[in-house]
Amino acid sequence: MVKGLATDLNKVARAIAGIMLVLAVAICINGFEPGPAWAQQGVDSAEVPLGNPTGGTVPGEVMGSSSDSDFWRAVRGGSAGNISIPDQNAATLVQSEGEAWRSFRNGPLTLYASWALLGMIVLLGIFYAIRGRIKIAHGRSGQTITRFAAVERFGHWMLASSFVVLALTGLNILYGRYTLKHVIGNEAFAFVTQVGKYMHNYLAFAFMAGLVMIFVMWVRHNLPDKTDIKWILQGGGIFSSKLHPPAKKFNAGQKVIFWLTILGGISLSLSGWQLLFPYTTHFFGETFAKVNLVFGTDLPVALSVLQEQQLATLWHSIMSVFMICVIIAHIYIGSVGMEGAFDAMGSGEVDLNWAKEHHSLWVEEHMQDVHDRAPDKNAPQPAE
Repeated sequence: MVKGLATDLNKVARAIAGIMLVLAVAICINGFEPGPAWAQQGVDSAEVPLGNPTGGTVPGEVMGSSSDSDFWRAVRGGSAGNISIPDQNAATLVQSEGEAWRSFRNGPLTLYASWALLGMIVLLGIFYAIRGRIKIAHGRSGQTITRFAAVERFGHWMLASSFVVLALTGLNILYGRYTLKHVIGNEAFAFVTQVGKYMHNYLAFAFMAGLVMIFVMWVRHNLPDKTDIKWILQGGGIFSSKLHPPAKKFNAGQKVIFWLTILGGISLSLSGWQLLFPYTTHFFGETFAKVNLVFGTDLPVALSVLQEQQLATLWHSIMSVFMICVIIAHIYIGSVGMEGAFDAMGSGEVDLNWAKEHHSLWVEEHMQDVHDRAPDKNAPQPAE
C-alpha cells in the first residue's frame, strides 16, 4: 500500500513539474505585461514607454500595447516607479550610472593612480641618485635658531600623522583586496580593513582640525612676493651645490606645498564629508552649476543623491592619490633629501648655517634672537 502511494505521489510530482515547465517556456516566449502586482513592488507601469508589441500577445491581452524590449530599456535607463516605503531611492530598479562608476573605479582610476604613485617614487629615487643629499654647504655652526614653536609643530604633526593613516587605510580600500589580502589571508584582511575603516572615518576630523591650524598660523607667511620669482628662476638651488636664493620664512617651493595642501585638503574634506554623511549634501550639482555659469559649459546639475555619492567617491580617490604624491615629495625633501631639514619639525631648532643658506631673509629678521641666546664672551667663566 505504501509502495502504491509513493508511485502515485511520484506521478503527481512529475505532472506538476511538467506544467511548471510549460508555463516557464510560455513566459519566456511571450513575456508578460507589468500590471498591478508589479506596481506594488515598485515599478509603475505608467513609466513604461508605449509601443507596438514585439512578438504577439498572451490570450486576454495581458501585454496590452507595451513591448518587453521597451519595458526593459526603460528599466535599464533608470526609470523610477512608485513605492510605499520612505526610501525613494528604492523606486529605481536599475541605477545605470553605477555600472559606469564601477568600471571607472576598477579600471582607469586604479591603473593610473598606481602609475602616479610609482612614478613619484621612481622620480625621487632618480633625483637622489643624481643629486644626492643636499648638504649644509658651510657645515654645522653649532648655533641654532628657533624655526617653529611648539604649537606650530603640534599642528603640523597632527595634520601629518592623521594624513598618513588616512592615506594607508584609503589605499587599502583601493588596492588591498588585490595585494594585502593575498599576503595576510582573508580573515586578517577583513579585520584590518574594518579597523582601518573606523580609523579613516574618525581621524578625518583630526585632519580637518590640523588643516585649519596650519592655515591660521602660516597663511600670512605663504602669500606670494617678489622674492619667489628669483627663487623659482634659480630652481631653489636644489639642482646645484651653490648657495640657495634668499627666502623668507617659507620659500616658493614651500609655498606651493602649502597651498596644494590647503586646497587639496579642503577638497578632500568636502568630498569626505559627503561620504561620511551620505545623501545630505549636493556639492557636485551646485559646483557644476557655478562652473556652467562662469565658463558657459554644459555640465549636468540635476544629479540624484546617488549620483552625488558616486562622484564623491571618485573625486575623493583622485584627490587622495594626488595629495599622496605631493606629500611623498614633501617627506623626501624634509628628511633624507636635505641635511638639517628635519630638525625644523623635530626639535624646532635648526642650525644657523642651514637657516642662512635656505632662509637668509628670515634669519636677518630674527638675528637678535640668536644674539640673545649666544653666550656672553665677556662674562666670567665658571672655574674648572
